Amino acid sequence: MQLQEAKMAGFGKVKWEDEDTGFDFDTDASSDFAVMLDDSPGGANIREGSIVKGRVVRLTDDLVIVDIGHKSEGEIPIIEFMGAEGCKVKVGDEVEVYLDTFEDTDGDLVLSRERAEMLRAWDRISDAYEKDETVEGTIMSRVKGGLSVDIGVKAFLPGSQVDLRPVRNLDKLIGNKLAFKIIKFNKKRGNIVLSRRVLLERDREKLRATTIENLQEGASLKGIVKNITDYGAFIDLGGIDGLLHITDMSWGRINHPSQLFEVGQEIDVKVLSYDEQRQRVSLGFKQLLDDPWTAVSEKYPVNLRTRGKVVSLTDYGAFVELENGIEGLIHVSEMSWSKRVRHPSKIVQVGDEVEVVVLALDLENRRISLGMKQIEPNPWELVKEKYQIGDVIRGKIRNITDFGIFVGIEDGIDGLIHISDISWTERIRHPGDIYKKGDEVEAKILQIDTEGEKFSLGIKQLSEDPFIKASAEYRPGTKGKGKITKVAEFGVFVEMSAGVEGMIHLTELAEEAVAKPQDAFKEGDDIEFIVLASDTDERKFSLSRRAFLKNLQGDALKDYIGTVTEPKTGLADAFAKAQAANKKDDAPE
Repeated sequence: MQLQEAKMAGFGKVKWEDEDTGFDFDTDASSDFAVMLDDSPGGANIREGSIVKGRVVRLTDDLVIVDIGHKSEGEIPIIEFMGAEGCKVKVGDEVEVYLDTFEDTDGDLVLSRERAEMLRAWDRISDAYEKDETVEGTIMSRVKGGLSVDIGVKAFLPGSQVDLRPVRNLDKLIGNKLAFKIIKFNKKRGNIVLSRRVLLERDREKLRATTIENLQEGASLKGIVKNITDYGAFIDLGGIDGLLHITDMSWGRINHPSQLFEVGQEIDVKVLSYDEQRQRVSLGFKQLLDDPWTAVSEKYPVNLRTRGKVVSLTDYGAFVELENGIEGLIHVSEMSWSKRVRHPSKIVQVGDEVEVVVLALDLENRRISLGMKQIEPNPWELVKEKYQIGDVIRGKIRNITDFGIFVGIEDGIDGLIHISDISWTERIRHPGDIYKKGDEVEAKILQIDTEGEKFSLGIKQLSEDPFIKASAEYRPGTKGKGKITKVAEFGVFVEMSAGVEGMIHLTELAEEAVAKPQDAFKEGDDIEFIVLASDTDERKFSLSRRAFLKNLQGDALKDYIGTVTEPKTGLADAFAKAQAANKKDDAPE
């Protein structure tokens, strides 16, 4: 556009589109003063559409009167000379102004200070672009695709060129004065595109080279917290980022890195490792501080009573912070002498201050075992002093399980009556078939195990063992009569007396071998027998109907017992011992 065309068009808004970025941008037509640079004076000639020098000859409230050496003086609105502290010129100052026309329709000389400054700004911008220099500007507003920047004229800063990483909130940059690089300049179209990212990348590369020179394992560096995640924080060391993992932030327990750091904070860090090939840096913060575990053995010896705060609960116990970086575990088994603690939350909560005793130290694995119940006397020791094995006690049933019943002995201490210790003779499928909670029972103390915290009781032990009585009555070689209680493929079971059973193997059921006992015998039948042996462990007697049918006696019976194949073990010895016992019983007093 030529000078006269520009004047005819005026200086309203002009819309242009960046050919490279595709962004639309509105700029003042003052940008079109760039075309006038071709017509700007190179000497002292005074002509329309050029920048000329003049002298301030007079100031009024509204105008600055300037003499450019023409037959008449020009009037310029004083607002074009105003700055932050008022008018920037005084009478006698030499100023550059733009000569629009010697005579307007009223015959007046038309001058402009703003247009002169605009043209000079374009000169400076063009020179900076050609010399690859930076320019300073103030971010004025947000526009489509980026920001509008005042660098003397309006320029466009695409959003992608604002920073090294995308900026979500561009509005926060409005009003900032920053340095930029001109990446596109078209004076004919008034098209100026800026980049701040190019300058940041250039600075980053310079910093990166310096940082890498000092980057070695064990080095202490300063860095800026760049980003925070759940697992750590990324630290800008100067052109290169390092990861400060959450486990390397504090000797103590932290739930999230934001508890210690915030984005933009400058911190000291230690280089833990540097992978030059992969450009990965691992950093530590706690490593710059003294390790509290170095003095644990002196500060927390075994049996020490101390206090701490519950910081975490698990199914198996509670972690207690004794000091920053030092935690110990109270296992559920160490929380109460008497209560059956299924979960630590039944005893303590996070944040509780508790008194504990140090039970054990494992410095190699950084573990401290703590106890709460040790603060109080062990009730099991008191129980051992109060009760003795063989004592008979009474108590109420507190709980019933498949394997037995628990009887209250003392506050928080129960005794177990195992299902096998309820009756000598009854076949009990479940203790609940006989007892219910709250029933009072009498039992004998069988065992007191203070270390294992077990108190064993028995009900059947209150009466004589019928097997012992039967063993004295039914010694090997003794004849007897009983009732068949069960018929099996391998023989029959016979009730010899209340609660006492013996077995007749199928080879001992008759004089001839019996193939199927079920065909010859049935439950409830009476049967006569001779005792071959007794088994105290199994609480069973081995019987023979064959020996009874043969009417074997004396040495013949002894020889028979010695030759039978079932049962095999120890029958002859048992018979010999029984004969000796019988002779002793028969001997005169």
